[in-house]
Amino acid sequence: MFRTLNATRHSSISITRTTKSAQMSTLMNFVNGSFVSANDNETIDNINPATLEVVSKIPRSKASDVEDAIACASRAAVEWGNTSISERAALLEKVAVKLEASLNEFALAESLDSGKPLKLAQNVDIPRAIANLRFFASAAGSHPSSYYRTDGPNMEAVNYTDSKPLGVVALITPWNLPLYLLTWKIAPALMMGNSIVAKPSEMTPTTASMIADLFDQCGAPKGLLNVLHGLGAEVGAPMVSHRTVKAISFTGGTSTGAHVAVTAAKRFTKASLELGGKNATIVFADKFQGVGGEERLDEVAKAVTRITFLNSGQICLCGSRILVESSILPQFQERLLHHTKQLVVGDPLDATTDIGPVSSMQHRDKVQSYIDLGISEGGTVLCGGGPPSHMPTGAYLTPTLIGGLNTDSRTATEEIFGPVATIHSFETEADAVRMANCTDYGLSASVWTNDLERGHRVSRNLDVGMVWVNTWLHRDLRTAFGGVKDSGLGREGGNYSLDFFSEKKNICIALNQSSPPMPGSMK
Repeated sequence: MFRTLNATRHSSISITRTTKSAQMSTLMNFVNGSFVSANDNETIDNINPATLEVVSKIPRSKASDVEDAIACASRAAVEWGNTSISERAALLEKVAVKLEASLNEFALAESLDSGKPLKLAQNVDIPRAIANLRFFASAAGSHPSSYYRTDGPNMEAVNYTDSKPLGVVALITPWNLPLYLLTWKIAPALMMGNSIVAKPSEMTPTTASMIADLFDQCGAPKGLLNVLHGLGAEVGAPMVSHRTVKAISFTGGTSTGAHVAVTAAKRFTKASLELGGKNATIVFADKFQGVGGEERLDEVAKAVTRITFLNSGQICLCGSRILVESSILPQFQERLLHHTKQLVVGDPLDATTDIGPVSSMQHRDKVQSYIDLGISEGGTVLCGGGPPSHMPTGAYLTPTLIGGLNTDSRTATEEIFGPVATIHSFETEADAVRMANCTDYGLSASVWTNDLERGHRVSRNLDVGMVWVNTWLHRDLRTAFGGVKDSGLGREGGNYSLDFFSEKKNICIALNQSSPPMPGSMK
């Protein structure tokens, strides 16, 4: 998984905060059951966004590395595709047990790579990765197969659907939820009998190699899971265009997703794309009517603060547009500002930290440019607005709320993917729906109301793939996950993922052997 310079590979490593005096580590690709360098031995620096120090060097893989990994995966696919569901589930459970035992080590690696608070990785990211493995290990055993009996005057038959492995699949994952999303794809792909070539983000590579090491320790066949590090144009592009790859599961930016979709379409390759979002949080005044209204208003404002700024706003489901009914805007905005200003921006390894840095200095500059754009579009910065003075080093930004913008302004409609949100008021339910739908994205929304009929009605009218009513990020892994418009193509989760990673074959068997079939009787 790692090697120190002039040293051999270690099967495991104790990860500590990188300092300038620490010994440099080099992360490796995992191909055919072994940790190897890129074929040309080029590397890329992996930077800790909190300290701007180099955490490790990672391989800068190229097309030849992709060819090697896919060849190994192709050989492994034949054997793995013939294993039983119980054998596949047993492997995932073994890995889940080892991951659970190494939770803190994985969480620390995730924090050092991404800058997210260590407590967030410990309480959310790694537990969810464990849950992903166990969920799909169980779900695949009950994956439904359709069955139909056909009765006619001259023939009786049964039709049933068989699910077959695809072969080699390509998985490409982003930097915001590295292991969380990688296991979300690995688990169903393996359970349906496929082999994998995976590319994690070059900005958060460590836990991908660590999970590959756990699969190796648990006896995974050589070539079953291959992990390649490097840049998207140099690794991801040859992966998705390769003739042997039968499906592509991509999570990332909309512009890159569009290129993946075009490439996949040319080869008629299955593609699942989970892309960007510009999600609305809609707060109705009826939520706070009656006894206890002020307390509920404060509770919802606190919840909306979490919806907006969790993981520094770098979750595709975060709400970056806050729509509040005009009659309660002053009170709600006051409480929202109060809770936002209480968030602690600081060292991700400090247990008191709520907000770490964004993913890189380049990303910080992009997010800052949107804050500046919001001001130029006539908005008012209500809090935040730039880097915190007490954290001069690192890719830090203070949580920022901007008011006074038109809902169709660029700042209010384009994806920012950082600790920035705009707040707007609406007069009627129809206004709220119109405002929520006025972007090119359609991933998710949350609606806060005591009127459940309104909750159902608004949810139906929102052009998004997922809606939460009076809650947020309350996930059931059996449900459909995905968006509409520029937020993606296809659905993940439960049987949706299992169906994606398999090929359906209908088998029709005649029951009445004495009577010949009637050709052309049914299409």
